[in-house]
Parts: sequence; structure tokens; C-alpha cells
Amino acid sequence: MKKEENKLRSFPKPPFDEPRQNAPASEQDMELKPDHGEQSYEGYNRMQDKCVVITGGDSGIGKATAIAFAREGADVVISYLSDMEDEDAKDTAEWIRKAGRKALLFKGDITKKEICQMLVEVTIKEFKKIDVLINNAAFQMGRETIDAISTEEWQLTFNTNVLAMFHLCQLSIPHMPKGSSIINTTSVNAYQPNPTLLPYAATKAAIQNYTANLNQMLIEQKKDIRVNAVAPGPVWTPLIPSTLIDYKDFGDDTALKRPGQPSEIAPIYVFLATKEASYIGGATIPATGGKIAY
Repeated sequence: MKKEENKLRSFPKPPFDEPRQNAPASEQDMELKPDHGEQSYEGYNRMQDKCVVITGGDSGIGKATAIAFAREGADVVISYLSDMEDEDAKDTAEWIRKAGRKALLFKGDITKKEICQMLVEVTIKEFKKIDVLINNAAFQMGRETIDAISTEEWQLTFNTNVLAMFHLCQLSIPHMPKGSSIINTTSVNAYQPNPTLLPYAATKAAIQNYTANLNQMLIEQKKDIRVNAVAPGPVWTPLIPSTLIDYKDFGDDTALKRPGQPSEIAPIYVFLATKEASYIGGATIPATGGKIAY
């Protein structure tokens, strides 16, 4: 595998001339492909024979995280939304299998509780347990004014980002042994909200609060399931050319003057799931390219 000692300056910087896509977008249709760690991530068997469920695992941060966990020895369940993402999901599954692990693909709209139930049921049928639940799937859409946000779009954003997370946690916890982890994806928008992403930013603040609260609940109940979150800054994924109003200078507002790559975010999820993070609960780890998160 290719090794680089210093990646800070080696990834693409704006301006970007990426063609716009309709949501949900596909990695296959991107001209500037994200780096998911396909050629760089090295595993150390830290998650041997664990079962990891990742929503939104077909592309972007979810894909990089799936590859990383597979190389750490885990079997991975990939949840994704629609036919448009089939090729991305199949490619992710292929990388998991190349790592010598099992990949289970699950397509469905997790804004519906019955679909969440099906996802948990097929996972338990195949793997008997859930060691790590990663709530990563998200919806966002850039709008310049509050009048441009419909009630339906507001509800879709909260249903995708918050309600699905709640249902999946509720349904998964009975199947999670002590020492398991739930890891939620929040965002730098929880600290510094982008005014063109009003519904999305609001959900990410809710996710951060939910993470801290649920962790406390589960520890006090002696279930010993840790709940943490990752707060990425700007990261180059198919979501960007399909949802942002203007992404030509995407990532230029960070200290590194570029967006992150999914491969730079995935190791944080792995760390939070390992025994090395046994004293970390209810926390949010920012990965923002040097942007201050407060």
C-alpha cells in the first residue's frame, strides 16, 4: 500500500470545477474522486470478528469507515437509500470482501421505522449481534432563505438525520453486548452553522446533544454501551456537488485551505470503537481541518 508521511498538503484544494449532480448523488459520477483509504488504510486487527452497521455506508465518510473497519477485522453491514447508489454500495462491498470480511448490503429508506427494524433483523440473522452502530446517513440541501425551505424538506432532514438515528439506537441496543459502541455523525455545523444549511445544521446540534445524553443514560443503566460522535468539517463527498449552492471554494475557510477526504475521517470512528477509547463517552471529536470547534 502507498505510504505518505505527510498528507496535510497532498490532497486537492479549491477552486473546484466539479459538475453538479442531483441528490442522492453518486461517487461513480464524480470527476474528482474522493479518497476513501483504498490504497492507504492499514488495519491492525483491532476489531476482529466484530459486526459493524454503517448507515450511508455506500460512499463518502461511510465508505471510508467501512473499508477501515473491514481491514481491522470486522464484518460490515452497509445501509443505503436507493437504486442510484447501487454501484457505490457494490464497490464498497467489494473492498470489504477484499479485506477478507463479510459485507451485507441493505437498501431502504431508514426514515421509516419498519425499514430500521428490517435492517436490524437482517443484521442479527446474519451476524447474531451488533458491536458497533454508526449513524452516518444524512440529508442536506442548500437554501438561501428560510422561505425557500418547505415543511416537507425540513421534515425529511430531521427524519433522515435524527429520527432514523433514534429508531436504530432503540432497535439495536437490545442486541449490543457490553463494551459495544454507538457512533453518530454530527458536524462542524453544530458549532459554526452554515446559514444556507439551516435544517441540516439544526439536526447536527440535536445529534450532539442526543449523543451526550444517550451515553449518560446507557452508562447509568449499566448497559456499558458507549455513545460518541464525530464532527467533520468540510469533507469531499458526493453530497457536496449535489446539495451545496456554491462549492467552488469548498474547504477554503479551513486552516488547511482545503476540504478533508473521507480517508482522513474514518480512523476516528475506528478509534472510538476500540478498547483504547474505553474512557471516552458522550464526547464529540472534531475533524475540521483546523477550524476551531467551540
